[in-house]
Amino acid sequence: MASQNRDLAAASAAATTHKVAKPGAGAACRSVGKRLQQEFMTLMMSGDKGISAFSESDNLFKWDKWSALYDVRTILLSIQSLLAEPNIDSPLKTHAAELWTNPTAFKKYLLETYMKQVTSQEL
Repeated sequence: MASQNRDLAAASAAATTHKVAKPGAGAACRSVGKRLQQEFMTLMMSGDKGISAFSESDNLFKWDKWSALYDVRTILLSIQSLLAEPNIDSPLKTHAAELWTNPTAFKKYLLETYMKQVTSQEL
């Protein structure tokens, strides 16, 4: 409880005076930049349709349609939401959208696909 009653202005001033450039901070920044560049190139060369990322100009630390408010939790929740309720009004795969609205056809297609896989593995 004592930590809740401390003088926040004094604590902020003390933190500011203790901010000193750490040795190697530039090297860490270059390392992060190098990693981002490698991951960006891997993404662009992968050829996966529908997956893209663009930085603003040549700054790898600033991305289009990205916010620091995004964290792993919010991204995973967004993916979970998209998987649970996909946008069938603008589908990437029209056949999948049609199957999503017809559970009977979906189950039939699923069983047919599964049986093809099982029989091809048995051969």
